[in-house]
Amino acid sequence: MHQYRTHTCADLRSEHAGQTVKLSGWISRKRDHGGVVFIDLRDTYGLTQCVVDEGSPLLAQIEKCRVESVITVTGEVRSRPGETQNKNMPTGEIELYINDLVIQGAADVIPFQVAEDDGAGEEIRLKYRYLDLRREKMQKNIRLRNNVIFSMREKMHGRGFQEFQTPILTASSPEGARDYLVPSRLHPGKFYALPQAPQQFKQMLMVSGFDKYFQIAPCFRDEDGRADRLAEFYQLDLEMSFVTQEDVFNTVQPVIEEVFTKFNDFTGTAHKVEWHPHIRYEDAMMKYGSDKPDLRNPLEIVDVTEVFARDDVEFKAFKGTIEKGGVVRAIRAPKVADQPRSFFDKLNSWAQGEGAPGLGYVKMENGEGAGPIAKFIPEAAQEQLKKIANLQDGDAIFFVCNKEQQAAKFAGRARDAICDALPEGHEAAREKGVFKFCWIIDFPMYERDELTGKIDFSHNPFSMPQGGMNDLQNKDPEQIYAYQYDAVCNGFELCSGAIRNHKADIMEKAFAIAGYDKTVLENKFGGMLNAFQYGAPPHGGCAFGIDRIVMLLADEPNLREVYAFVMNGQYEDQMMSAPSDITPEQLKDLHIKLDLPKAKVKTEQAA
Repeated sequence: MHQYRTHTCADLRSEHAGQTVKLSGWISRKRDHGGVVFIDLRDTYGLTQCVVDEGSPLLAQIEKCRVESVITVTGEVRSRPGETQNKNMPTGEIELYINDLVIQGAADVIPFQVAEDDGAGEEIRLKYRYLDLRREKMQKNIRLRNNVIFSMREKMHGRGFQEFQTPILTASSPEGARDYLVPSRLHPGKFYALPQAPQQFKQMLMVSGFDKYFQIAPCFRDEDGRADRLAEFYQLDLEMSFVTQEDVFNTVQPVIEEVFTKFNDFTGTAHKVEWHPHIRYEDAMMKYGSDKPDLRNPLEIVDVTEVFARDDVEFKAFKGTIEKGGVVRAIRAPKVADQPRSFFDKLNSWAQGEGAPGLGYVKMENGEGAGPIAKFIPEAAQEQLKKIANLQDGDAIFFVCNKEQQAAKFAGRARDAICDALPEGHEAAREKGVFKFCWIIDFPMYERDELTGKIDFSHNPFSMPQGGMNDLQNKDPEQIYAYQYDAVCNGFELCSGAIRNHKADIMEKAFAIAGYDKTVLENKFGGMLNAFQYGAPPHGGCAFGIDRIVMLLADEPNLREVYAFVMNGQYEDQMMSAPSDITPEQLKDLHIKLDLPKAKVKTEQAA
C-alpha cells in the first residue's frame, strides 16, 4: 500500500465498501458525537467523512489534532445508512472507519476559519494566504485561472502560433506608466526595467520572420492600486505579420469567445456571450461617456447643447458654461417619472459626492416638463429636447454641463449611476446573465494636455497612423487617428492592441510630434528602430488581460481574488514582508545611497 494514499478524498463511492484504503489530507471539520468522532478530511480533490469509533485507541490522538492539521488515515470503507447519506456530497454514500492514523503536520490555532467564511478581512487573509488558498472558493478560482490559461494555450497553438518567452530584465521606455527599476551591480548607476509589456520584443520577432507569436506574458507597472489593477499581471500577448486590423480581430475573437463560452457557468448561472459591432472611440465617448462601455446598460447619452444655447432658454447655470465652450449632455431614463422623490434626491446626492453641484433633471408628465429646471425651458425648447432625446410621457432626462471632455466622463458615470438606481425588473435595468463584448476602434493618435497644452500620445506610441506619413505631415495632431483598438466586456477593458508602425521614418515623425527628438527615440527604442531599417513586415497584435478575464468569469469584484499570491492595495506583501529594507552591504554592491523622505527617516530612528 502507498505510503500516503491509495485514493483521493473525492474518489470513494459505494462500490468501494469493504475495501481497506488510505487517505491523506487536512482536517476540515471535527465533530464529537458522544464518544464517536467524525472528521471531514479534505484534499484539493474533495472531501471524505471519516469516523473514529467509540472506544478506539485513536480517540486520544485525534483529540489533540486541531482543524487544518495534516493527517494520513487507513481504514475500512463502509456504506452510510440510507438516512445519513449526503446527496449533496460526491462521497456522501460512504464513510471511512479509521484504524490507523499518522499526524503528518500538526496545526496551531488558525487565525481565521478555512472551512467556512467567517468574514476575515483582506489584510489577514493576504498575510496568511496559504491558509486562505485552502478555502473552497479560492481553490475553485485558482483552478479556473489554470483552466483558462490552458485553454488559451491550446487554442493559440491550434491556430499556428508559436510560444515565446521574452526578457524580464530590459530597458526603461515611456509606455504610459512608471517602470519598476532594477539597479545593475556590474554597470554602476544604470538600471534595468521590468517590462510593462513585451511590446518591442514581440515586434522584433515579427522582423525576425516568425509570423505568429504568443505568450502568457508577465507585465509590471508601478501604478496606484485598484480593485481591477495590480502591479504585476499576466496577459495573453500576441502578434502577427502581414495582417490588417480585421485579421487580428478574426483571429483572437474566437479564442476569447470560446474561453467565455466554455466557462460561462462557473458561478452556477449560464451566461450568454455576445459580440456587438465595432464602436468608434468618439462615438463611445458620446453615447456612453467611456471608452470601455458596459453595454448591458441600455441608457445612452445625447448632446443637447443646442437646446440650452437657445435665446429663449434662460438657465444661467448652463448658459455661462456653454458661452465658454462647454457642452450639455443628457441621459434619458424611460418610465421613471413616477418614481418617488427619494429616487431623484439620491442621484442628486450621488452627483454631489462626485464633486458636481448636483444632477439636474426634467420629468415628462402629460406632455409637459416638470421638475427643478423645467421652468427655465419654454415649450418650444421642450419640443426640441423631446425630439433629440426621444422623450416620451413618463420619462425623465438628466443633464450634465461642463467642458466637453469632463462632461463626457461625468455623463458616463451618471449613466451607470442612473441605471444602478433603477428598481429590479425595470425595462432599462442592467441586463444580467450575459457577457457583452465589442471592439472600440479609431482611437485618436494624440491628445493635448489641458494644463500644459502639450501634445502627447493618447494610447500606444507604436501604432500606425491611419493616414501614414501624409496625415502626420498635413493634419492637426488632434485630428489624426491610429489603427488602435480595445476589446471591452461589461465595462472592463480586457484588451488593447494596434496595427504597428513598422517604418522608421514614420516612427521618427510620430515621436517628433509628441516632443521626442530622434536622440530620445534612438536611446529608448534604438533596438526596434534599427531593426526596422533591415526590412520589417506590416504587423499588428494585441494583449488580453488574463486576470480580468478570470475575474469576470468568477464574478469577483477584485483581481486579488483570482491570484494565488498577491500584494495588498498598497503593494505590500505581508506574507513575505516585501518590500523590505536591504543591508548597507547590498546597497554598496549596487553603488546606491538612499535619500529617504524625512518622515521615513524619523520613523526608522524611532524604531
